[in-house]
Amino acid sequence: MEDELFEKTPVHRAYFTLALPVVFGMVISVVYNMVDTYFIAGTGNTMLVAGVSIGAPVFTLMIALGDIFGLGGSSLVSRLFGEKRDEEGKRISAFCFYAALVLGVAVTVVMLLFQQSILTVLGADADTYQYAADYYKWIVIGAPFIILSFTPSNLLRTEGYAKASMVGTVLGSVINIILDPIFISVLGLGAAGAAIATVLGNVAADGFYLWFLLHKSRKLSVLLKDARIEWAFIPQILAIGIPASITNLMQSFGTALLNRYLLLYGSDKVAAMGIAMKVNLIAVLIMVGFAFGGQPLIGYNYGAKNNKRFKQVLRFAYLFEIGIAGVLTVVICLLAPSLIRLFMKEQQIVDMGSRMLRCQQIGMVFIAIVLVSTCTFQAAGKALGALLLSVSRQGVVFAVVLYCANRLWGCTGVLVSQAISDFLTAALAAALCVKMIKEIERQRK
Repeated sequence: MEDELFEKTPVHRAYFTLALPVVFGMVISVVYNMVDTYFIAGTGNTMLVAGVSIGAPVFTLMIALGDIFGLGGSSLVSRLFGEKRDEEGKRISAFCFYAALVLGVAVTVVMLLFQQSILTVLGADADTYQYAADYYKWIVIGAPFIILSFTPSNLLRTEGYAKASMVGTVLGSVINIILDPIFISVLGLGAAGAAIATVLGNVAADGFYLWFLLHKSRKLSVLLKDARIEWAFIPQILAIGIPASITNLMQSFGTALLNRYLLLYGSDKVAAMGIAMKVNLIAVLIMVGFAFGGQPLIGYNYGAKNNKRFKQVLRFAYLFEIGIAGVLTVVICLLAPSLIRLFMKEQQIVDMGSRMLRCQQIGMVFIAIVLVSTCTFQAAGKALGALLLSVSRQGVVFAVVLYCANRLWGCTGVLVSQAISDFLTAALAAALCVKMIKEIERQRK
């Protein structure tokens, strides 16, 4: 795709061209996760379900590791393309491809060596260990393919190939959905079958990305001869990639911390919150898709020093994302009982889950501000801003708010703690963003 998309196409059209495929890919991923859960639960074996749940954080870790070279690399490549340093961008893309592959192999080796210790830390006991180990082993063996897939999917968007990025994501999810019932039930592989289906879905996605990069891409590369880069570029990749990775890890941390506090008020509260968070995840991922979908546009214009278009993109991103957040908040609050009832029909759970879901919606507009700000810092290569926001919303700020709110207001405090954390993090994001824009204007006068 020509640079016209990044330089001349009206901002709203360019933004949607890049963002809509990402949103669609996010929605397909949510559907895949729900279908995956359905087939695993369909075995009727609670120990198998528990074993897969115990191993799930390992897959989350791999997603986080994939972001190091996926988001870190694409951020740098976008800026280089904006500066018309296409050859350097090409070499960065090849380096990130092979770096992600090497990282995946290293993860496989380390996690197989320490399998028993890691599973014990994750909570596997005598009843669930074998099921957890079956899932864990195959997911870990497939680590190179899982971690690798996040690099080309992000890099393709720097060249404007958002649809191709989406195709790879959808292809992997569809193959996973098709193979799940075959491996889990028909072949009787259980937890191992679920993991194998996931790995093969990622292999298929990687195969598509490799073909596209070799035959369709003009600026990116997967050739080993192009992977040699200046050492100075590596810290720039890691400076953005590591905070992006931390963001994913903080989501798991935040969920675990919230569940721990809710347990004080009964396991039914944890069950209701689990369902509420599944529903809320769909809304959040739509917002994530729109925010991160426009990241290459922000990075390109920042690199091109096109201040006018850079600010136009930011203005549109904030207004649109806040608008989407407002609409989703109203719709979800009105439909909360019906949405919870899709997962569980027990009235007590429906009532609690509806209340929890509405509490989460209070912070949606603030989440919009945090997401766009995070994307802006990543796109512009502003490592400190990206890091601060990465460790705040579901990390340090959330932990402090959760502790204080629980002491002050009990269970109600726990329920509203995420919304309070969202507000505080949004205030931090806004302050950091205003400071960054002023610095950019001062430097480029």
